Amino acid sequence: MAGPLRLAVWSGPRNVSTACMRSWGNREDTIVIDEPFYGHYLRVTGVAHPGRDEVMAHHECDWRKVAAHLHEPLPPGARVFYQKHMSHHLLPNMGRAWLDGLTHVFLIREPREMLLSLDQRLESFAVPDTGLPQQVEIFETMRKRSGVVPPVIDARDLLTNPEGLLRKLCERVGVPFTTRMLSWPAGPRDTDGIWAKHWYDQVERSTCFAPYRPKSGELPPHLSALERECRPYYEQLYAHRLTA
Repeated sequence: MAGPLRLAVWSGPRNVSTACMRSWGNREDTIVIDEPFYGHYLRVTGVAHPGRDEVMAHHECDWRKVAAHLHEPLPPGARVFYQKHMSHHLLPNMGRAWLDGLTHVFLIREPREMLLSLDQRLESFAVPDTGLPQQVEIFETMRKRSGVVPPVIDARDLLTNPEGLLRKLCERVGVPFTTRMLSWPAGPRDTDGIWAKHWYDQVERSTCFAPYRPKSGELPPHLSALERECRPYYEQLYAHRLTA
């Protein structure tokens, strides 16, 4: 790898994205950033997420400044800049030119399991809040610009075989795999967003990727229509998933 790797990892909510950030953050050559556009997203949309005012007070809300930061020089000793992005934070008012110069990866989760998990955290949401339409937009945009199919990781595959999938992903993005990615110390991180107390209770107790367990429960009626809308987006990305 000639220069630093700026790894933009696009996920929807409840897709083991924070565990992935823990994994990469445990590498000795990697720095991480946690959902850098969240403040801008909350300011522009007005959505009532937990800790909304505190998030906007503690994090940059100007997307242009955030985007510029994602391309700044890395500190000495760092060769990977892992950027944990929620794809629904990419709003229509934001430019797209800054996407160039980043290496894009997509983290997806089976819609039924994702919706059941999200329903436990938010009172109401629609398809755009899952991030799936935005993931497809970014995926197709970057595939056309680069001529290369970006890597896609399915959460179930990752939890079933963490080492195999991480080795494959490292190979694809051009960095050596290290076993440090398979476990990490429990507890919070200074790099976690201020919203961690509302969302990261499980990951703060974790020390590795949890074994995959199917999400139990039937979809309630209000989620069934959402699942049908989400599935084509998911399947479009799933067709390109990495396999170990």
